[in-house]
Amino acid sequence: MQKKVPAPIPKRKFKNQDELSILGFGGIVVCSVSQKEADSYVSEAIDWGINYFDVAPSYFDGEAEIKLGNALRPYRDRVFLACKTGKRDAEGAQRELETSLERAHTDHFDLYQFHAVTTLEEVDQILGPHGAAETFLRAKDRGLVRYVGFSAHSVEAALALLDRFPGDSVLFPLNFVSVQRGNFGLQIVERAKQKGAARLALKAMAYSPWGEQEKHTYAKAWYKPIEDSDLQEKALRYTLGLDITAAVPPGHYELYRRALEIAANYKKLSSEELAELQRVAEGVTPLFKHP
Repeated sequence: MQKKVPAPIPKRKFKNQDELSILGFGGIVVCSVSQKEADSYVSEAIDWGINYFDVAPSYFDGEAEIKLGNALRPYRDRVFLACKTGKRDAEGAQRELETSLERAHTDHFDLYQFHAVTTLEEVDQILGPHGAAETFLRAKDRGLVRYVGFSAHSVEAALALLDRFPGDSVLFPLNFVSVQRGNFGLQIVERAKQKGAARLALKAMAYSPWGEQEKHTYAKAWYKPIEDSDLQEKALRYTLGLDITAAVPPGHYELYRRALEIAANYKKLSSEELAELQRVAEGVTPLFKHP
């Protein structure tokens, strides 16, 4: 495993005194590999200066939590560990939080998030009587979580949660195709800034949905990722050039490893490179759209 790195991954402010590496380590990276490989991936990430790790119980039915939790045991006091729950009710969220803490071998998460909120009905359930928000706020009071936030897959749900819930952060798909072709993403960045919520990005290296007859070359990605090396670089730099703290790359090690190299040498896109991305996006079906 490589130990020398060209430069440590830069860090940016999250909230208060916490700073995160601009690239996060997604738990799906350690799925479908041995625990030994998972340990080596995490060790490598630490060597590169990554301190932001994100996982969820739904990733491969708990495999990500178990393997990442084991791999992080030597480093837990040095990293910012984020987790999520897909449960929308208080009781279900409490059970899932307890299970996740046990799997992660930790007494707290640095960030706990409602996972993949998509509809306004989900928002109402989360924030309503006996909703998951009750568990989140109680867990924060008890020191089981330091920050609370959410990830979302629709503009409507994200805006509603930002307006109605005192969250610390939002994790949202932000990539050049969806922004330029789908009117999707920048409105969340702006609203989150207005609300004082930190911005975290997903899907920076996504390209488009898989075509109906297209072979899925990346089994752990439900979307078609960018495969061209030059476009991978520009796409990730585009997302990192937005007013965000960090981006979490795809769950395939090869794509994550490429993102490491890009982030370690990050610089903002030039106007010429931005114009090139606009040309590339023309005619591409965005992964996400907003009217």
